[in-house]
Amino acid sequence: MNAPLVSGRIRAGTPEYRRTNIALFLGGFSTFWLLYWVQPLLPLFARVFGLSPAASSVALSASTGGMALALLPASFLSDRFGRKPVMCVAMLLAAVLTVLTAEAPSFASLLVLRTLSGIVLAGLPAVAMAYLAEEIDPESLGSSMGLYIAGTALGGMSGRLVTSLVADLTSWRVAGTLVGSVGLLAALVFWRNLPASRHFVSRELPLSASGRQSLWQSVRDQFGDAGLPWLFVVGFLLMGCFVSLYNYIGFRLEAAPFGLRDSTIGAIFTLYLVGTFASTWSGRLADRIGRRHVLWGMKALMLTGLLLTLANWLPLVIVGIGLFTFAFFGGHTVASSWVGRRAGSAKALAASLYLSCYYLGSSLVGSLSGLFWAHDQWTGVCLALAAIVLLSLAVALRLRRLPAKVFETL
Repeated sequence: MNAPLVSGRIRAGTPEYRRTNIALFLGGFSTFWLLYWVQPLLPLFARVFGLSPAASSVALSASTGGMALALLPASFLSDRFGRKPVMCVAMLLAAVLTVLTAEAPSFASLLVLRTLSGIVLAGLPAVAMAYLAEEIDPESLGSSMGLYIAGTALGGMSGRLVTSLVADLTSWRVAGTLVGSVGLLAALVFWRNLPASRHFVSRELPLSASGRQSLWQSVRDQFGDAGLPWLFVVGFLLMGCFVSLYNYIGFRLEAAPFGLRDSTIGAIFTLYLVGTFASTWSGRLADRIGRRHVLWGMKALMLTGLLLTLANWLPLVIVGIGLFTFAFFGGHTVASSWVGRRAGSAKALAASLYLSCYYLGSSLVGSLSGLFWAHDQWTGVCLALAAIVLLSLAVALRLRRLPAKVFETL
C-alpha cells in the first residue's frame, strides 16, 4: 500500500514520489551531460580549429561562466514564474542549443552557442533543490536529493565517455548531435513526469527599490559573515583546479611518452566514480571529526595527487588523478554542506552564491591555467595548480580557526 501524503507533500512509496525521482534524476543527468560533453574533446578542438590548449578550453569555460552568471537570475525567475516551467524551458533550450553547436561553422560560433547553453542550463541547478525542498516530505527528502546528485554525477561522467568514444569513431559533430538528442528526450520525459508544484508561492522579481534593497542587504549579510566568503573562495579554487586538471591532462596523455587515443583518454573520466564514494565517506567523517579537519586533509590529498601526475609512468599518473578526484569531491561535499550550516535562514541565497563562485572558478581558472602550458606544458600547468591548492590550504587553515555560529553543528 502506498504511504500517505503528509501535509500535502510527496512521500516515499507514492506514484508522485517515483515520478518526481525519475524526473529530477534525468534533470541532474541532462544538466551535466549537456554541460561537460566537450571536455574530453578539447585536444580534438585544438587540432581541428588550430588552437592552443588554453584557447580550446574556452569551449567549456564559456558555458560554465555563463552558468555562474545566470544562477541568481534563474532563481529569481523561478520565484516569479514557478519551478517546473523554468526547469522545463532550461532543459529544452539547452538540448536545442547543443544540437546547433554540433553544426557550428566556426569555433567562434561554437563559443556563442556554448555560452547560451550555460546560461539557460542555470535554470535547473538553481531551481531543482528548491523544488525538492518545497514538494518532498522531509522524511523522504534525503533519498530524493541523493538521486538528483547521483544523476548529475552519472550525466557528467557518461557525457564525457560517450562523446570521446563517438568522436573517435566518427566525428565530434556526430557526438554533439547525439548528446543534444538525448537531452531532448530527457526534457520530454522530465516534463511528462514531474508533478506540478503544490507549495510554490510566487514572489515578485526584485525590481522595485525595496526589493533591490532587501536583496542587497541579504548579499551583504552573506559576505559579512566570518566564514561564508572564505567558503565561497574554497568553491572557486576547488572547482578551478579540478576542471583545469581534466581540461589539460588529455593533452599530456596524447603526447609522448604515453601516446593515448582520444577514446582511451576519455576512459580516464571513469575515475569520477570514486567521487561517489568520496562524497559519502567524507560527509560521515566530517560528522565525526569536524569539517575543519576534513577540508584541510582533502586539500593536502589534492596536492599529493597533483604532484603524482608529473610522473612518466602511466599507472602512477592514473593513481594521482584518482587521488585528486577523490579529494575534490570530498572537499566539495564538506564545503557545500558547511555553507548550508552557516547560512541560517538564507540557505538558498548562500547556495546560489557558492555555486556561482564554484562555476566561475571552473570558467576562469579552467582557461587561465592553460596559459602555463605554453611555458612548460604539463609541468607548467601542474605547478600553477599546485600554487592554487597551496592557497586553498591557507584558506582551509583559516577556516579551522573559525568560531562556530549558534545554529552551526561542526
